Amino acid sequence: MRIDRLLCFLRFAKTRSLAQRWIGEGHIRRNGQRVVRCDQAIAPGDVLTLPLARSVLAIRILALPHRRGPADEARACYRALDAGGAIAIAGGERPPEEGTKQP
Repeated sequence: MRIDRLLCFLRFAKTRSLAQRWIGEGHIRRNGQRVVRCDQAIAPGDVLTLPLARSVLAIRILALPHRRGPADEARACYRALDAGGAIAIAGGERPPEEGTKQP
């Protein structure tokens, strides 16, 4: 399944053209690699990193949806990773500042 279609079916993007714009701007990552083409294939087991309004969400694709259905149906196709974790997904812990001692 194409990634732009998947983002629309999983209800992260309201329209497929919005998903294509996010991909074109380089905001989406698949398995740690920046997605640069809208027709890139997605399969179950892939990990997507999505920038949302106020956070970054990493999800693992469990199944490919067949349509843009209700939200509950869409949520059954993926699992959020690092939900509620103390460390940010992208950054990890901050490196120590220069001149400070490490414990």
